[in-house]
Amino acid sequence: MYQQKGIKAYSSKLDGICSLAYYLDNPHDKFKSIHVGGTNGKGSSSHMLASILKEAGYKVGLYTSPHLKNFRERIQINGTLISEEAVTSFIINTKHFIEENHFSFFEVTVGMAFDYFANQEVDIAIIEVGLGGRLDSTNIITPEISLITNIGYDHTAILGNTLEKIAFEKAGIIKYRIPVVISEYQKETAPVFTAVATNRQAPIIFAENSINATYKTSLLGYYQIKNIKGVLGVLSSLKNFKVSEVNIQEGLLNVVENTGLMGRWQVLNKAPLTICDTAHNKEGLSIVMKQLLSQEADKIHIVLGVVKDKDLAAILPLFPKTATYYFCTLNISRGLPVEVLQETAKRYDLYGISFGDVNSAYCAAKQSSKKEDIIFIGGSTFVVAEVL
Repeated sequence: MYQQKGIKAYSSKLDGICSLAYYLDNPHDKFKSIHVGGTNGKGSSSHMLASILKEAGYKVGLYTSPHLKNFRERIQINGTLISEEAVTSFIINTKHFIEENHFSFFEVTVGMAFDYFANQEVDIAIIEVGLGGRLDSTNIITPEISLITNIGYDHTAILGNTLEKIAFEKAGIIKYRIPVVISEYQKETAPVFTAVATNRQAPIIFAENSINATYKTSLLGYYQIKNIKGVLGVLSSLKNFKVSEVNIQEGLLNVVENTGLMGRWQVLNKAPLTICDTAHNKEGLSIVMKQLLSQEADKIHIVLGVVKDKDLAAILPLFPKTATYYFCTLNISRGLPVEVLQETAKRYDLYGISFGDVNSAYCAAKQSSKKEDIIFIGGSTFVVAEVL
């Protein structure tokens, strides 16, 4: 499981998922889909699309990763999570084949999702890329349209250490003559996307430059403005699906209610204002920290934990030096030891106390806070997951 083991669990080829899909009678060929990739924003964008299409009256599958509280969050239809019975029966029916072929956790999960959506006869499924794109297990689908949100420095050991190299991996989801929407125009990556799209005769839209977004959404992060533009770009090019202006408005206003999305500038408490956000790389955290510093507060308390492969030199300078920190170790083997995090943070004038687990850190932050303060919880998806 990549979330636990990191790069050792990453399958760098599509042989496994192709084999599993063939065994399952190629369920991914039995439903229509939208493929969503990118570094930041692909989860939020996937949930927005699912919410809007649900409002339009369609039966919409949604596959995302990782989960925060419950494995079943990864696979849902119109906001209803896959049942425990469906999960267990899939494993019981395929267990021998899975063990025989040593599939990764992600390959099995993707196979389960595709099988479920086919059996449930969804009208369309929103499929979020797990990691990268070109070699991601989800990349066996032929979607109606692809969406790539933005490109940032994440998983560089696997995807490459330049934006251009990372963009090339993400561009792997662009299919022959299938339209692709790029949410955010970036001068380093635009030529890569344009070249791949041209080579594959795929119509390409850069939504940031061509879409006017004046819609409100229930998702409170500043970064959602760019995500909305990408979503609108997809809907403008999606054929054979009727989506009205009202469907878009209601879908964006009811994302959380319709899909259960968590961890995106999620308000856990009003006094003190307590926010959690899964942003975990330079591009995502820079926007989140800007939003955090724009809030009115007497004092900021930050519960912070990260994984071992995180580029601390890139993210720690983004955090406010005036905040009080509650450093913590994640409850996974990939978690960076809290002592290392605290010592490294000192180099950037970030000071606080260390805790052996996330919830101890959060409890201490609550005890030290007044109602006029702000508590922010983040640095990793897994910090947010443990608090939730």
